[in-house]
Amino acid sequence: MARRSTRRSARRPARKSSALSSGHQAAPASDREKIIAAFLNLLADKPIEQIGFAEIAEASGVSLAELRSEFPSTLAILAAHMTSVDRAVLSEDFGDVEEEPARERLFDVLMRRIEILAPHREAVRSLMRSARRNPPLALALNSLAVRSQQWMLTAAGIGASGPRGMIRAQGLAALFGGVLRAWIHDDDPGLARTMAALDRALARGQRFAGLVEDLCRIPARICRLRPRRRRGESSEDTAAAA
Repeated sequence: MARRSTRRSARRPARKSSALSSGHQAAPASDREKIIAAFLNLLADKPIEQIGFAEIAEASGVSLAELRSEFPSTLAILAAHMTSVDRAVLSEDFGDVEEEPARERLFDVLMRRIEILAPHREAVRSLMRSARRNPPLALALNSLAVRSQQWMLTAAGIGASGPRGMIRAQGLAALFGGVLRAWIHDDDPGLARTMAALDRALARGQRFAGLVEDLCRIPARICRLRPRRRRGESSEDTAAAA
């Protein structure tokens, strides 16, 4: 694992120097950004179920009318935050790893996502606690996570469209959730525990993806094994001939 960490640092020496990675955030500019920032600060201190609109409006310094015009629900605020994280990852130049195997590319993309999430670790911890005891919230978060992971797969040059893409994104969302559970307890500045968890998760995911590919090939094999019906021959005739 140490060897992977060294290689990764050598490939991308400048990425951790960004404001998001170092834990410093730029001051919110728009009302929308102020609302998201205030919501995340509140989420770090209390469960999402206990955060009300009036509290968000007061913390962000916007009126309730302005808050309503921007977001219809707290889940919408969270979705907007996840979209901003997606954009931050997608804005990165991963050209230095485009010749690497898919698993290595995905490792870099997901580690970059974790670096961007660094200032919001306590908010993520709070959200994960709430999801464990609130199944509807967990389902809603899963839907948001799958959408984000489709973009992460795309950033890594891995197909994310169609049924197979959705299966990949769902599997990756589940795997990344496990990595986040390791990350919220990782006090190492180098994130060794997190990288080890991500490496193991991607190894499991690679085996699962191989299984999915095999399962997707089965219907085609079955079709090839079926006796071909001659023109004008009914299905009963074909069955009788068999």
